Amino acid sequence: MADKVLDGVTSDPVALGWMQGAPPPADKQVLWSRGDHLRFPTTRWAFSHMRELVPSVRIAASGEGRSFERALRDDLGQVTFVPIGETAAISVDEGLLAAFTDGILVLHRGKVVFERWFGVTGPQTRHIAFSVTKSFVGTLAAMLVAEGRLDPAAPVAAYVPELAASGFGSASVAQVQAMTTNLDFSEEYADPKSGIGAYSAALNLMPRPAGYAGAPDLYSYLPTIAGAGPHGQGFTYRTPNTDVLAWIVARVEGRPFAEVLSERLWQPLGMTGDADLLVDPAGSPFAGGGLNLKLEDLARFGEALRLGGLGVIDPAAVAAIRQGGDPVLFPADRYPALTGWSYGNQWWHTPAGANACFSARGIHGQTLWVDPAHELVIARFASHPIAANGANDPHSLPAWTALASALSD
Repeated sequence: MADKVLDGVTSDPVALGWMQGAPPPADKQVLWSRGDHLRFPTTRWAFSHMRELVPSVRIAASGEGRSFERALRDDLGQVTFVPIGETAAISVDEGLLAAFTDGILVLHRGKVVFERWFGVTGPQTRHIAFSVTKSFVGTLAAMLVAEGRLDPAAPVAAYVPELAASGFGSASVAQVQAMTTNLDFSEEYADPKSGIGAYSAALNLMPRPAGYAGAPDLYSYLPTIAGAGPHGQGFTYRTPNTDVLAWIVARVEGRPFAEVLSERLWQPLGMTGDADLLVDPAGSPFAGGGLNLKLEDLARFGEALRLGGLGVIDPAAVAAIRQGGDPVLFPADRYPALTGWSYGNQWWHTPAGANACFSARGIHGQTLWVDPAHELVIARFASHPIAANGANDPHSLPAWTALASALSD
């Protein structure tokens, strides 16, 4: 089935029958032992059920969250745009299918104006957010900086001595926040021999090969990452930066990262449900991409930042996040659809200006898009067969711009 060319309609997990029945037929089961949870098309079921396949720790909500008011507009699905690199216009609804969308919520001025659900994903689903998780980590770190409890100029080893001999040992906290560390680590998802492969094995996200002799867990693996030259020369996207940052946050707070996330963001923001964070065999958090949450709670996080923090996120932290990174350090040749962008505080930023937006991005199409100028927040879950967002950006980025224009009109 994986060898067949499937689109956003024919790969529908309900139509394909994944995990239906008691028990499901053998050929319709999605098993961790085979790596089905990270192999298309079974990912279209697995991304909405990751907690059933990989160990996790609970991110507790307060139980007092309330859903956003709905003011749905029937016309928004028919708004048109031209995908990047194409000449023919398509509708937003068509673009969502092209991006293998599982669910989308669009907030305008704090109300849900557009909502779509596909496959097995619904309002109560805890879908994996992958690297959108990074922006939660970056926000917590920015809060600690604003409170004077975390020094961005301090070396990483000042907070995590275990990393003193690693490539992180000579980096500053600020360089980890901005991913301008220079490490002997590659994040090529299609290359099983890249650094991300060893990282995933340490996390035990996939079954380890026979005779595996690598790091048994994440915190054993991170100190083995070597440096590759001076830090601060440019932005290179490397997930271990985020895990190091989460380690620092936990050390500053003096408690597990999952508790920090729950008590500093989840509960005070009034999230409508618990979330879950994937963990490695030692119980260490997969802070670089393991958060599973409701789509409405992802949108709530974006709305809080749009509105200045809502008394939960320090305004200075919000300002630091919205400032973005240094576009001079952003490698435009590696991101042709992101001309003029920057990366800072574990967030992606469009070019500075009156209409500047910032975004949390995860592989396979996970998105949180915040557009302050248009009072717009977009949260999207997806299960695109290609991990890198360059595969869905041509449909997604112009769609967000078209929705902003339509709502402004």
